Amino acid sequence: MPRVVSLLSSATEIVCALGHEASLVGRSHECDFPESIRSLPLCTESRIDISGSSAAIDAQVKNAMRDALSIYRVFSEKMEELQPDLVITQMQCEVCAVSPKDVEAAFCEMTTARPRLVSLNPNSLADIWNDIRLVAEALGVPQRGEELVASMRQQMRVLSERANGWGRRPTVACIEWIEPLMAAGNWVPELVELGGGVNLFGEKGKHSPWMTFDDLYRHDPDVIVVLPCGFDLERTRREMPALTSKPGWDRLRAVRNGRVHVADGNAYFNRPGPRLVEALEMLAEAIQPAAFSFGHDGMQCYP
Repeated sequence: MPRVVSLLSSATEIVCALGHEASLVGRSHECDFPESIRSLPLCTESRIDISGSSAAIDAQVKNAMRDALSIYRVFSEKMEELQPDLVITQMQCEVCAVSPKDVEAAFCEMTTARPRLVSLNPNSLADIWNDIRLVAEALGVPQRGEELVASMRQQMRVLSERANGWGRRPTVACIEWIEPLMAAGNWVPELVELGGGVNLFGEKGKHSPWMTFDDLYRHDPDVIVVLPCGFDLERTRREMPALTSKPGWDRLRAVRNGRVHVADGNAYFNRPGPRLVEALEMLAEAIQPAAFSFGHDGMQCYP
């Protein structure tokens, strides 16, 4: 059984879903599910202060990127101590999680450990299926990877058939960052369409785009879902006044009709792994409430 360090929260969940939790010997500071992996040694930390407002975090990230600085530190000493056979990270976004560049820099400081680096690149649902297969192959259980992909796709297919056969498809705006405003891209537009809605902002397979409140106001969506990257429900609610204080917020159709939702983006929507099925269930219930009643606590009406 290989010794695995996962530096990506979704990869940690994939490893566990494939039945290889016992292979994990280290994790990133963002890996927190399932609960049982929290006792694993930490191998990374963030170089920015994430306790500030959305605007403050954005400013720190942009400053770091402008100066060509990584926003994460990989603990090469801990990695050396753990002697992993396999290290999993991602190349999709240098802001969202530890990148191969960060890991390779740490490898240069290691003298005895020579782990294999597996880098995931999840931009769309198809990419996520491929990443699950890649992790399964690296663990030596390719058939389990195929089974997990098949199970997730089947659950999504059944839900989508009901959601899209229910009636009118409402327009939906998914917001991935509050200040400044950013729409959700990558796999989220696909989830909206599968959930019976018409996605207004962001494109399948493309990075999340910046937007303005004027864009939101002009399109006047039927449903608004706020799912900031890295924020849980409580944190998202605390940040909402930066959006709800905008002139014209109360005149938006979704606000007038009580169809604004806040979601645990960190746990569900920003993690391209097994819990995307639950993320789709939450979206479908928000988009087609008459068709579903899952009772998830990862999404709530706002206020």
